[in-house]
Amino acid sequence: MSTAQETPGGETQPWAEVTPDAARRLLVAAVEAFAERGYHATTTRDIAGRAGMSPAALYIHYKTKEELLHRISRIGHDKALDIVRSAAEGQGTAAERLSDAVRSFVRWHAGQHTTARVVQYELDALGPDARAEIIALRRQVDAEVRGIVEDGVAAGDFDVPDVPGTTLAVLSLCIDVARWFSVDGPRTPDEVGALYADLVLRMVGAKK
Repeated sequence: MSTAQETPGGETQPWAEVTPDAARRLLVAAVEAFAERGYHATTTRDIAGRAGMSPAALYIHYKTKEELLHRISRIGHDKALDIVRSAAEGQGTAAERLSDAVRSFVRWHAGQHTTARVVQYELDALGPDARAEIIALRRQVDAEVRGIVEDGVAAGDFDVPDVPGTTLAVLSLCIDVARWFSVDGPRTPDEVGALYADLVLRMVGAKK
């Protein structure tokens, strides 16, 4: 399945911001190759071949294989931050906002599972500067979710003795969906999102 479409419940054009079309095709091909073979086992020739282009054509748009991974990681983490920030800044109680954040975050990791596996699990392949940039985005994601949990604790709606540890557990639970989700499984991305939202509310002891 092409990462340009992925599964029902995912974005139909997740790389629409990448232009021109040749650059986008190469990026989609890189996502598929990295997800299938891993970053280190993938060559630029593999990527170009999947995109129906010559290896030389790749270097017109991306100087290195790492630049491709960095672009993929940056777009993916920007999307992740947008998802949780939108929920954190939304209306409603802390429980409602946490539910929205988890539901949307999980839905993206399931609906775009191929992309999300690369975004979340190839971080160590990046060089120091690029890695630091992505880690900073991850910390912002953590801060948004932690803020919702802190709001719930302050309001007396959540029973959470360890807010940082609980936030880490919530995000880890959501992200891991990308590792195991299958279109042949029993649940859709929406259904997994709903299930995990309920699980997380139970985890934080949300009052009914």
